[in-house]
Amino acid sequence: MFATCRPIHRSIAASLLAVVASPCAAADWPQWRGPQRDGVWRESGVVETLPDRMTPDWEVPIGPGYNGPTVAHGRVFVMDRSTEQGQQERIVCLDSATGKELWKVVYDAPYTISYTAGPRASVTVDGNRALAVGAMGHFHCIDVETGDVLWKRDLNAEYDVDMPIWGIAASPLVYGDLVIQQVAGRGGACYVAMDKATGREVWRALDERAAYSSPIVVRQAGRDVLVCWTGESLSGLDPVTGKVWWSHPMPPSRMPIGIATPSVDRDLVLVSSFYDGSMMVRLSTDQPRSRLVWRARGKDEKNTGVHVVQTAEGQFEDPQHTYNVHAMIGTPIVQDGYVYAVDSYGELRCLSADNGRRVWEDLRAVPTERWATIHMVRHEDRVWMFNERGELLITRLSPVGLTILDRGQLIEPTRVQLNRRGGVCWSHPAFAERSVFARNDEKIIRVSLAADGQ
Repeated sequence: MFATCRPIHRSIAASLLAVVASPCAAADWPQWRGPQRDGVWRESGVVETLPDRMTPDWEVPIGPGYNGPTVAHGRVFVMDRSTEQGQQERIVCLDSATGKELWKVVYDAPYTISYTAGPRASVTVDGNRALAVGAMGHFHCIDVETGDVLWKRDLNAEYDVDMPIWGIAASPLVYGDLVIQQVAGRGGACYVAMDKATGREVWRALDERAAYSSPIVVRQAGRDVLVCWTGESLSGLDPVTGKVWWSHPMPPSRMPIGIATPSVDRDLVLVSSFYDGSMMVRLSTDQPRSRLVWRARGKDEKNTGVHVVQTAEGQFEDPQHTYNVHAMIGTPIVQDGYVYAVDSYGELRCLSADNGRRVWEDLRAVPTERWATIHMVRHEDRVWMFNERGELLITRLSPVGLTILDRGQLIEPTRVQLNRRGGVCWSHPAFAERSVFARNDEKIIRVSLAADGQ
């Protein structure tokens, strides 16, 4: 009944390449978290085991950046940062088969933000357009074939941006003739929809501080709803007009820090942040409304002490600060009545979606460290995990526990994103063309995951 990123009008369905997947486009990964922006890899004919250390089909030197690559039309799109000639950001397009550079767009981008490794948001590809936003709000629409800039906007200058401490991080979302972006602008412009052909503003919405989470579209009560998690609330908007249909306050206790994308399973929507815990809401089936299912936050993000989970029916206490989950970077999975998520120090946990109670915890998927990260992608009955140590894991998740089927080293962690614990890999990989495309702060690689004979 509820599905992510479905069109609202049949007349615009053909324009939703970056929003709605089709069987013929399943080999691409044209935007943040895949064709439907739901972290699901829909290709078949891939391997069931991994070598201890994977050999790339190609690798290309690249500068640092937090953004993950996207893959479409036989091309790979990625952004990085260079300080060799001032402070510049680059949008780079590579041939997906060979890694050969096809074009790049370079522009000045002096940073005033913290954690300066580079751009955060993944490039969104829609037809012949590549839409890219930098950490300081430089927005470019680029011709996919030629690399020509079709239009550009300086969102920071134009919208008097209340710049988040870590910069602009939400990836552009294409919806019909619009591209929707979390701008962080003052005066009701936290979100802005632009005409994707011209860059002209169509609507603005939400007089709130921004965070870092990318928006999604869900299907509710026969219509499409834009789900936006800002630094102040989780809200459902009309993607055509920006009208707010429902909203749940989630004010930050210390600072806006929501990074993960809202997680959806049928009528449930979950968000989770490092300092302020998790919130689950249920969408109505008859009209665009929603209600709180449960809200859980610990005394702090640490895994000790006394914790209170608040539910619609009441509350209960548990002997840990984060008995539920305080997610940081990786997006949780909500599936078949359960939540699978990584807590603030890398604890992989399963919760009941009904009330937030913990079912199990496992510490094998990533070493326990502050902000420890796993990016999880569902594939058939498995979950592929890319952890911050640069390992790729093939797993199964169930209420019974975590099963690790295999794991291997995909790419080495580097120190520019985080100069601790030997470096990290915090960028989300792309799964396309029966391969995985991953980057660190020094290179981007392609590794084939095709089964024998495919």
